[in-house]
Amino acid sequence: MVGDQRGVTLTIRLVECVPNFSEGRDKKVIDAIADAIAAVSGVRLLDVDPGASTNRTVMTFVAPPELIVEAAFQAISKASQLIDMRKHRGEHPRMGATDVCPFVPVTGVSMEDCVKLAEELGQRVGAELGIPVYLYAEAARQESRRSLADIRQGEYEALCEKMKSPDFQPDFGPNQFNAVSGATVIGARHFLIAYNVNLNTRSKKLANEIALNIREAGRAKRDERGEIVKDAGGNTVKVPGTLKECRAVGWYVDEYERAQVSINLTNFEVTGLHQAFDEVSRQAEKLGMRVTGSEIVGLVPMKPMLAAGEHYLRKQGRSTGVPEEELISCALQSLGLSELSPFKPAEKIVELTVAAPGKHLRDMSLTSFVHELASESPAPGGGSVSALCGSLSAALSSMVANLTFEKKGMEPLRPEMEKWAREAQALKRRLLYLVDEDMQAFNAILEARRLPKGSKDERHKRDIAIIAANCRATIIPLTVLKTVPELLHIAMEMVEKGNPSSLSDAGVAGLVAHTAGEGAYFNVLINLKEFGESEEEVTFNHNCRVEAEATIKHVRLQAEKIRALVIARIS
Repeated sequence: MVGDQRGVTLTIRLVECVPNFSEGRDKKVIDAIADAIAAVSGVRLLDVDPGASTNRTVMTFVAPPELIVEAAFQAISKASQLIDMRKHRGEHPRMGATDVCPFVPVTGVSMEDCVKLAEELGQRVGAELGIPVYLYAEAARQESRRSLADIRQGEYEALCEKMKSPDFQPDFGPNQFNAVSGATVIGARHFLIAYNVNLNTRSKKLANEIALNIREAGRAKRDERGEIVKDAGGNTVKVPGTLKECRAVGWYVDEYERAQVSINLTNFEVTGLHQAFDEVSRQAEKLGMRVTGSEIVGLVPMKPMLAAGEHYLRKQGRSTGVPEEELISCALQSLGLSELSPFKPAEKIVELTVAAPGKHLRDMSLTSFVHELASESPAPGGGSVSALCGSLSAALSSMVANLTFEKKGMEPLRPEMEKWAREAQALKRRLLYLVDEDMQAFNAILEARRLPKGSKDERHKRDIAIIAANCRATIIPLTVLKTVPELLHIAMEMVEKGNPSSLSDAGVAGLVAHTAGEGAYFNVLINLKEFGESEEEVTFNHNCRVEAEATIKHVRLQAEKIRALVIARIS
C-alpha cells in the first residue's frame, strides 16, 4: 500500500541466531553450512566455532527479524543433507543434525518477537524438511520443555522410543522418528554473556568460593557440624547466591597466570556486567583479594555496555546524558576490559560489528561533508541538511543541560538536566541516522526510475517501485519535521532553566531546530508533488500534507517564543 510506512526503518532491529550442528570434524560440511547462512543477503555470519572432541559446531549470525528465519532454515536444510545422525559420535549431548537453534533478541526486537520467529522456523522445518521440532526456553508450549536438557534426555539414541509416547509428540513436523536428521530443538532465549572477572590470585579455590557466593544456584547448606543439610525428600538444601540469572565457577588460567571467576549472565536485564563486576569485587575484598579487570568472551550487546557506562558515571556524580561512545569508553575502563587483551568495541559489540558497510555521511569529517554537499551530486541535499540541523540542535541542548548539571549552585536541577540531556542525545542519534536515510531515499528514487519499462509487466513493477520510493522519500523528512517540536521543547527548557552563561547556545539550539523544521517541510512538499491520482496516492498525499501543515504551524509558534525570550533576556 502507498501509505504503508513499514519499509522505512528508523531504528536498527537485530536478532541473533546460534544454531548448534552435530559435526565438528569435517571442514567441508561445516563450510557448506556456513556458506548457506552467508548466502542470505543482509545476514552477517559472526562466528563459526567447531569442536573435534565434541563433534559439534556452534555458529553465530545476526540479521533483521525479516531475514533471520530464512538463513536459519537454509542452514538446517543443508545440515539435513550432509549430516547422518546414524554415524554421529561425540562427547556433547545431541539428538539431531541441527541439535538446537535459539533466537536471541539483540536490539529493537522483543522476546515475543523471537518466540514468533521460533514458531515460524519450526513450522517450516517440520513441514518442508520432515524433521520433528520441539520448542524450548521462552518459546516452549509446555513447562516440561523449557529446559533443553530435559528435552534432550537420552539423546539421539533414545529418540525413537521416546517419540512413541503421547507425551513426547513434537510441536511441529511428523510424529515419527527421522533416523538421518534426528530432531531439532528451536526456541527463544535471552542473550547469554560469557564474562570472566580477573583476580590477583592463583588460587582456584578462592575464585570458586566467590563463584559459589554469587551464582544463583548457590551452594549446599551445612549445619553447625559442617554436614550437608537435606530436606524431607532427601534433597540437598541450597543457599542461593547473591546474583540472579548468574552461573559461575572459579578456575585458574595458565595463560594468564591468575584465577578468574567465570560467569554466564543468562539475562543481562536482571544482572548486568556492572552488577556482576561490583559484586565479585565486594566478595574478593572480603577474602583479602582484589579484582584487577575482566574480559568478555565472544560478543556483547550494546545495551549492557551502555548500562555499565551509565552506572559508573553516576557513581562519579556525573551526567549520563552523553554520547554512546563516551558511555562505552567509561564501561571499558571501569570494568578493565582491556587488561588481558585489547577490547575493540567495533569487533566485540554486536550492533557495531554489523554496521552497514560503505560511506556514511554521519561519519564524515565536517570538511568532507561540506565538500560532498558542494559537489555536483544531487544527494546529499536539503533533506540531509535539515536532519543535520536537527541533530545540531539536540547536541547544543545536551551541552547546555550538561553544563547546567555541573554548575556549582545549580545542584537542585541535576535530575531534570540529566533527563533532558539523555533525551537530547537520543534525538541526536535518531536525526544523524536520518541524515543518511534521506540520501538513500533519494538514491532509491533514481534506482526505481532506471528499472526497465519495455513490457507491460515491467512498467507495472517500475511504477510500484517509484511510488514506494516516493513514499519513503516523503516519510523521512516528515519524520524529521515531527521531531522538531521535541527539539524546541528541550531548547525552551534550556533557555528558561539552563546555565545563564549558555543562554545564547540554547537560543541557537532553537534556531537550528526551526531551520530543521522548515527545511524538512520544504522536502515533504516537493516530494508530495510526485504522486499521481490513484485513490491510495491521493489519500497518502492528503494525510502527509495535513500532518506537515499542522506540525510546521506549531514549530513556528514555538520557535518565535524561544527567539523572543532569548532576545529579551540578552537585552
